[in-house]
Amino acid sequence: MTPACSADGVLQETTPCDLSCHIPQSASGRNLSRPACDLGRLARGNFASVCGRCRRSAAAMLQGTEIMREIVLDTETTGLEPRQGDRLVEIGCVEIVNRMPTGQTFHRYLNPERDMPQSAFEVHGLSGEFLATKPLFAAVVDDFLAFIGDSQLVIHNAPFDIGFINAELERLKRPVISPDRLVDTLLLARRKHPGVSNRLDDLCSRYAIDNSHRDKHGALIDAELLAEVYIDLIDARQSQLGLVGEEREQGVGASGDAPRRQRIAALASRVSDEERAAHRAFVATLGDKAIWREYL
Repeated sequence: MTPACSADGVLQETTPCDLSCHIPQSASGRNLSRPACDLGRLARGNFASVCGRCRRSAAAMLQGTEIMREIVLDTETTGLEPRQGDRLVEIGCVEIVNRMPTGQTFHRYLNPERDMPQSAFEVHGLSGEFLATKPLFAAVVDDFLAFIGDSQLVIHNAPFDIGFINAELERLKRPVISPDRLVDTLLLARRKHPGVSNRLDDLCSRYAIDNSHRDKHGALIDAELLAEVYIDLIDARQSQLGLVGEEREQGVGASGDAPRRQRIAALASRVSDEERAAHRAFVATLGDKAIWREYL
């Protein structure tokens, strides 16, 4: 029997590996279209806890490839100023390896030990009553730090989120996160799309990413959307799918239009033999240098 990963991450004995367990559902209910098995774990060389099919696929995919693990991160807070008493209330993280989401996430609601201002509640919908039963940051900090490890952190408007996280770490006398680890997608978007709004919703619309389920801000949902935006923002999606060379062969221009699909078999010509003969006779009357001779 071959060990395989179920959709909830529990190892099961199956023969053969069930492909349906390889399409994890995100917290928002959307398919991430990546193996449920921990690709990040595979990337770090730990093949013991995944099914044989994923192990073989990952080994082939990762062979001779430099492994790059990144964490896409978002937070929700009680306000805008961590130095003036505002606190974290939610952390959401999405793991990507070699610019591909792995399906592995970290998500926690947090008790801010204070009231929830109405202005903040209107943004994320998290009430003080709901958060009162959630753990303190001190209770989840070890799990959080273990999940992000030493990976690069991808954040939209990074100074805001990392300011709150570092303020919480300082309260616990923990080392803060260095700005050298940060990739700010807001700065990337402003460089790539100057002079226009580059909010997360704007970028989702620009890159045709479905955010219809996002009626309020939510750390995990926003991190999942940002992971998709980030892949498009750095033009990594085409290289992942091997489309760059294909687009060049099919004449895709700078506009970025998708290549036209090719028919498996050409359609039968609608031009009859009589029509074709009449056309050739007409072109013959135009002279030896007529450009239409090139199309006979």
